[in-house]
Amino acid sequence: MGLDALEHTMGSGNVFVDLELPDAEGLQAKAALAHQIASILGHRRLTQVEAAQILGTRQPRVSALLAGRLDGFSMERLIRFLNALDQDVQIIVSPKPRSRKHADLRVTGRSRS
Repeated sequence: MGLDALEHTMGSGNVFVDLELPDAEGLQAKAALAHQIASILGHRRLTQVEAAQILGTRQPRVSALLAGRLDGFSMERLIRFLNALDQDVQIIVSPKPRSRKHADLRVTGRSRS
């Protein structure tokens, strides 16, 4: 089969929506929060044990978080972890544009330098 014959589908930008998982927006937000945490831990070159002490949890929980196993973490807990890492977290509520079908839940962060 040549490259011209390959079929593809454009993603929505949210893999959880594409997989038709329930609460896809919430799952995407948790993944984005976890990514921010992992980025900070990596930037600070913390071991999992050191990170666990800062976050007030145990090393296996840090390992699960860094591996993307987020089912045991609420968004509130991830936000508390970010606060423990000296990060401000802002939640902004605004009306969705009429042009968009569904309301959105989004996490953004500044890159670390």
